[in-house]
Amino acid sequence: MIRTPFAARVQAILIALMFLGLGLILQQRSKDLYQIGLPLLVLAAFLQIAFGNIPPTARFAKSMRLLGLSWLIIVGVFALAILLAPVMIEASR
Repeated sequence: MIRTPFAARVQAILIALMFLGLGLILQQRSKDLYQIGLPLLVLAAFLQIAFGNIPPTARFAKSMRLLGLSWLIIVGVFALAILLAPVMIEASR
C-alpha cells in the first residue's frame, strides 16, 4: 500500500474545506452557517497559499518548517502594508 505524502493530503483537505466554506457562504438560509463559512474559507485559503508552495512530496517535518516560513512571509507582507499605508497616503496628498 502506497501512502500519500503529508503535504499532498493536506492540499486535498484544504481544497475540500475551501469548497465547504464557499458552500456555507453561498447558502441563504442561515446566518450562523455563513458566519462559520467565511472564516473557514479565509483560513483554508491562507493555508492553501502556503501549502501550494510546499512540494507535495514533503513529509510532516519539512511541511511544518515551510508552513512556518510561509506564515512569516505572509505576516511580514501584512505588517509592511500596514506600516506603509499611512506613508503612501501622505505622499499622495
